[in-house]
Amino acid sequence: MSPNRGVVLNRRLIDYFDEAHYIPSLKSTTKDAVLDEMLQPLLRSGRIRDREIIMDMLVRREQLGSTAIGKGVAIPHGRSVAVPEMQVVLGRSEVGVDFDAPDGKPATLCFLIVAPPQDKQNHYLLLLGTIVRLVKDKKSRDRLHKAASFDEIRMLIQEVEPSG
Repeated sequence: MSPNRGVVLNRRLIDYFDEAHYIPSLKSTTKDAVLDEMLQPLLRSGRIRDREIIMDMLVRREQLGSTAIGKGVAIPHGRSVAVPEMQVVLGRSEVGVDFDAPDGKPATLCFLIVAPPQDKQNHYLLLLGTIVRLVKDKKSRDRLHKAASFDEIRMLIQEVEPSG
């Protein structure tokens, strides 16, 4: 399936991305450290209530099974009462981080998704699926890696996003 044939959300995919929640070069080199580093923008912006609760949830989710999908992509995600509204953080790693991917490749693109436990319209799973479709396309992955700015990432997402 091409990345532009996803489920249309009430909010557009790009609406979940914020330049303040973009980390162009992750410093951390271990899975847990990357998870913690990716929570920092959400803490700074006041978008999450309790770092420890969310970190514990993310670590437990990884213990259930890796959120790496292969081809250099990991999508750590989970739900928590410490998250009032769904949030996405995008981080890129130049060296890659071992997320126990099925193909054994380190993650160089990480999309952190945290959401509240209640979601009547199931936007959480729709958003997760839309991101998976975006990164399944090699050209899109390459462009995400090579983007020199958040504006370039925004343009890419808007190009591949379903209209409607």
